[in-house]
Amino acid sequence: MKKNDYWRNKNDKKHYLCGKLKIMQELALHEPAISYGSTDDHNLLSIIELVRQGISYSAFEKFASGFKFSLGEWARFLHVSERSIQRYKKEQKRFDSPQSEKLIEIVMLFKKGEDVFGSRAGFISWLESSNPALGGGAPVGFIDNTFGIGLVKDELTRIEHGVMA
Repeated sequence: MKKNDYWRNKNDKKHYLCGKLKIMQELALHEPAISYGSTDDHNLLSIIELVRQGISYSAFEKFASGFKFSLGEWARFLHVSERSIQRYKKEQKRFDSPQSEKLIEIVMLFKKGEDVFGSRAGFISWLESSNPALGGGAPVGFIDNTFGIGLVKDELTRIEHGVMA
């Protein structure tokens, strides 16, 4: 299937993506479309557009404020300096594509974790605890790269299905 087979014409695609992007910018990282359970082709196209445009600092701040990670920890997760994050805040800049993509990966992982544990507090507790399935490391230590996020996601899936390591 060709990429454009989803759209009758370019205006349909543009209208859909612009509308979806506007909604995602307003709701930012709390958009239900940004989750593992809803990554159909249309949502993926919207997520790709959001990554390309960049996550706004205000959307990041809204999401990050719900977790007790320090600015230094967020900087480590996103592979930027604390000073860069402070500059994004001061200038109300958007994160670059690599950081936006990482943020969306983290959002999707955190939403899955909250679903699996039934609460943010339960997920955060698990995230910060040592885990034998992860070589004794805490899952939070793995979310600074895509492979680590995948490893933590796989562990969440095992827990969700009752397969404990």
